[in-house]
Amino acid sequence: MTAAFTFPGQGSQAVGMGKALAEAFPAARAVFDEVDAALGEKLTAIIWEGPAETLQLTENAQPALMAVSMATLRVLEAEAGFSVGRDAAFVAGHSLGEYSALAAAGSLTIADTARLLRTRGRAMQKAVPVGVGAMAALLGMDYEAAMAVAEEAAQGEVCQAANDNGGGQVVVSGNKAAVDRAVEIARAKGAKRAMLLPVSAPFHCKLMQPAADVMAEALSKVVIKAPASPLVSNVLAAPISDPDEIRRRLVEQVTGTVRWRESIAYMAGQGVTRFFEIGAGKVLSGLVKRIADGAVGVAVGGPADIAGAKDALAAATA
Repeated sequence: MTAAFTFPGQGSQAVGMGKALAEAFPAARAVFDEVDAALGEKLTAIIWEGPAETLQLTENAQPALMAVSMATLRVLEAEAGFSVGRDAAFVAGHSLGEYSALAAAGSLTIADTARLLRTRGRAMQKAVPVGVGAMAALLGMDYEAAMAVAEEAAQGEVCQAANDNGGGQVVVSGNKAAVDRAVEIARAKGAKRAMLLPVSAPFHCKLMQPAADVMAEALSKVVIKAPASPLVSNVLAAPISDPDEIRRRLVEQVTGTVRWRESIAYMAGQGVTRFFEIGAGKVLSGLVKRIADGAVGVAVGGPADIAGAKDALAAATA
């Protein structure tokens, strides 16, 4: 198998995402209905009608993006013959997308995943008072250089690499003053751009420990099965399939670095040439080209993408 299925993270959300799929395919509509039922509210109304600021709330964006990913996958299964276990050498997801990947691979039910992501979103928002933390993107710096910047900027506070996205794009996270210092240091050291991100909390750093504790409790109460295809873990950049280890790594992920560049490089090194980005946006497909020479990112998020995805899968599995 030379295909991997990847699932987007926060930032890929947009009002109206998934609506055309749900209108065109009953399999997609069923996923949105299942997520609404699991949460006991019409998250679908927020996804399709907005307003954008309500969808962007972490507690809404996380289950919403998973719902769109799973709706897209169900259509790919029904209309294009996709099968995770048969066709995907690996599954992987960026931050919250790791939960989507696990739902796709049958490790978690859609209902449990929706509830876990609602809990995760709320816990991450509550972990740090507004204004205490920040995140910044350092562009044009490799991971080692960005790590050095974060270490110099910390000065007794928290400042660490949150996302190593690849293509010279590293995000740092921590106390606001420390992240501000990181931006200035990165500019002085020749970063192409260094800028604060419009986020509501400092994700993927030690300040998120209260949220990690909440997720440890929440994950202890759900059934996790072995995935149909191995999950390339964010914190390991290596494949795992054992349910107990999956549970452990999901907790670690709340405070740990999303090692996306290394994850894509690992899968490419194992022979993956096509990375199907299943769900909203095209962020991950764009990153693939910068990380793995010759690899192709195939973004699938709407009705018009389904036929092309079928052809791309046929090429990948030929």
